[in-house]
Amino acid sequence: MLVDSHCHLMSSSFDSDREDVIKRARENNVDIMISVGTDINNCQSNIELAETHDQIYAIIGIHPHNTKDIDEKTYPNLEEMANSKRVVGYGEIGLDFYRMRSPRTTQIRRFSEQIEVAKRLELPIVIHDRDAHKEVFNLLKNSGATGVIHCFSGDYGLARRFIDIGFYISIPTTITYEENRKLHEVVKKTPIDRIIVETDAPALSPKIHARKRNEPSFVRYAAKKIAEIKELNLNDAANLISKNTKDIFGIQ
Repeated sequence: MLVDSHCHLMSSSFDSDREDVIKRARENNVDIMISVGTDINNCQSNIELAETHDQIYAIIGIHPHNTKDIDEKTYPNLEEMANSKRVVGYGEIGLDFYRMRSPRTTQIRRFSEQIEVAKRLELPIVIHDRDAHKEVFNLLKNSGATGVIHCFSGDYGLARRFIDIGFYISIPTTITYEENRKLHEVVKKTPIDRIIVETDAPALSPKIHARKRNEPSFVRYAAKKIAEIKELNLNDAANLISKNTKDIFGIQ
């Protein structure tokens, strides 16, 4: 069994064939997909999708790109959404100092606020960290929050620091590129019980589908590469990684 711990099924990239994408995932042994929100409207759409598909769960939160749009209604709306039994986490939240679609100071302030909202809701958090490793770690280290570092992009030293404060390391399908040696080293050194996998679909396609749309069924390529690096049987690796994901998000 496989779990895609992070995808964006409500992306417009899937508007023409969303149900086919979900079906292909099931046909490729992906029994659980966790669809992640980025803004208020997207979060609600993810919940509605999850409530009509037993194999889909939702994560709610405001992406750092969209933190400039947070107003006095945002957090109450998210807290209301969290009443759905299909909501299993809060995210993706964090900092993105690469694209800077929201001002740096706004991102930092809203990230801190959303950590507190997630703690109040007793939900694990899913962290977006792009070109902001130091700032993200400093905001998390004494927060008391736990969760996932989505699409991990640092080195093993950084991974170890996040693990030590209670976070799991999420490995994307780009692990399949041979030139991605830094991420290979992270996988090799990180204990298997702290690793999960994701597609981030429709982005970050595996090498075999380079420059094409990513989708949850392709998470199998990430699991296969991790098993190869860790010198594990694929089924054993997939089952361990899937258990980690279900443990984090409280999925039975």
